[in-house]
Amino acid sequence: MITIRQMRYFDALATTRHFGRAAEMVNVSQPALSAQIMEMENHLEVKLIERNRSGALLTRQGEALLPDIRAILLSVDALHDRARQSTGVLEGRLRLGIIPTVAPYLVPKLIPMLRQRYPKLDVELRELLTTGCVDDVKHGKLDCAIVALPHGEDSLQSCPLFEDRFLIASADDESTVLVSPISEAQVDMDRLLLLEEGHCLRDQALAVCGSTAGRSVANYGATSMATLLQMVSHGMGITLIPEIAVKDERTRNRMRIVPFAEPQPSRQIGLIWRNRSGRDSDQQALAALVTEAGKALLG
Repeated sequence: MITIRQMRYFDALATTRHFGRAAEMVNVSQPALSAQIMEMENHLEVKLIERNRSGALLTRQGEALLPDIRAILLSVDALHDRARQSTGVLEGRLRLGIIPTVAPYLVPKLIPMLRQRYPKLDVELRELLTTGCVDDVKHGKLDCAIVALPHGEDSLQSCPLFEDRFLIASADDESTVLVSPISEAQVDMDRLLLLEEGHCLRDQALAVCGSTAGRSVANYGATSMATLLQMVSHGMGITLIPEIAVKDERTRNRMRIVPFAEPQPSRQIGLIWRNRSGRDSDQQALAALVTEAGKALLG
């Protein structure tokens, strides 16, 4: 009979396609993981993994069994979650994902609040792009995630947390003074700096300014909000800054922050989790606390 442990090892190997990285993911030695995979193959009487010098490939049978194995693991995790619910709200382990344009500003405020109010909670944080957060929640690698809504995945529930307005940031000594408030039509697209492809904030900025054109910041290697705003403070261009980042980044960078004219563009930050995770009361309690922490950073 195959075991839950073997299925978790197989899932890790299917995710990484590498024995060493899979072993690290599940915190075992590589020989131990390899032995369990071979035992699983013997029980099932099929070859699941094709081993080669560059790593590991799933065989046709391995690919066919992967969705069923992941569904079983999700059900097992849901069972553990429901059992945990009987012990109290926000106790035990919580794997929380959060997008990079929110994490640096929200986490320092949120974690002390969680520790104070829910001392039995053990939070594991992962900073991921929106697609990574959605995929990892969907496949049970995260319990929930803080992302910009909508997320576009029917199998996940969501709860709005707070509205995060967009503003325009320019260098403090900018020769071209921005009019306050600025209209979306007045944004100089030739000088607009954006995060690299994959960040939802990039798409939101383009949507606000009504263009898919613009100067790509990927050429400069700006993969984070902090790097982008450093470039702005040195007069390399202008960018959209979410309100949640303003207090923090204004102290680090010499910037002028200008609001948009009404109606002001914004993004909705929300919490997502699996529909049948069995942790609805946990998610509701977490959502209330994140909303409180987020609103304290705004305005």
